[in-house]
Amino acid sequence: MVAMNDERSPRSGIAPEEALRRVRIVLCRPSHPGNIGSAARAMKNMGLAELWLVEPKRFPEPEAEWLASGALDVVRSARVCARLTDALGECVAAYAISARPREWSLEVLSARDAAGEVLRDAASGPVAVVFGTENAGLTNEELLACQRLVHIPANPAYSSLNLAQAVLVLSYELRLAAALGEVRAPAELPTATAADLEGLFAHLEQASLESGFLDPKHPGRLHERWRRLFARARLEREEVNILRGLLKALAQQRARSQ
Repeated sequence: MVAMNDERSPRSGIAPEEALRRVRIVLCRPSHPGNIGSAARAMKNMGLAELWLVEPKRFPEPEAEWLASGALDVVRSARVCARLTDALGECVAAYAISARPREWSLEVLSARDAAGEVLRDAASGPVAVVFGTENAGLTNEELLACQRLVHIPANPAYSSLNLAQAVLVLSYELRLAAALGEVRAPAELPTATAADLEGLFAHLEQASLESGFLDPKHPGRLHERWRRLFARARLEREEVNILRGLLKALAQQRARSQ
């Protein structure tokens, strides 16, 4: 394994190990506790410690601890939540892992390219790497809660990876990217978090319905498209506040004119 210098530098602004600690691995609806334990072991091997579980089928379970081996601390400190949005709340970016491209995606990043992006985002705050179920992967709704799509290049004839194996691949790529210095100084202004963006999307939907711009019976793909738009924009928190302030002002003006 490549050694890392943990000292901060003016160029990077954040130590590689600190960047890794800001990455949270999120497992959505994992079915097998053994995969949770094996994923925790893979994470600790590569210097990751933040494990989040969304609606795990069986957890806690002894099998998770058996498979974790020396990573009991990662398993026992895992955060369990009912919804993916709870796991993403304060994250400044979320990367969805999928075995297949999705039509709504801005672009599909390889695991290696994504690792550098994850660590550069981590300079500004927590970043989530999101995995789906063992059988079906992530739902479209879960994918739309993220901003980037990541694909692990594999044999096209047999590309399905075990969940823990997929976590190991991404964790290794993150470790390698950290060793190569794929970090940067924090953004000058706070980056919008997932919770900030969800608030904006809810506000956009409300304004679209009240103005008649959105027909609830025929919504089309409006929701997907504005998520795509703002994922590409990588908004700052202040920019979200400006947009929501504008929506609020327009709603107030419409109410006065009625």
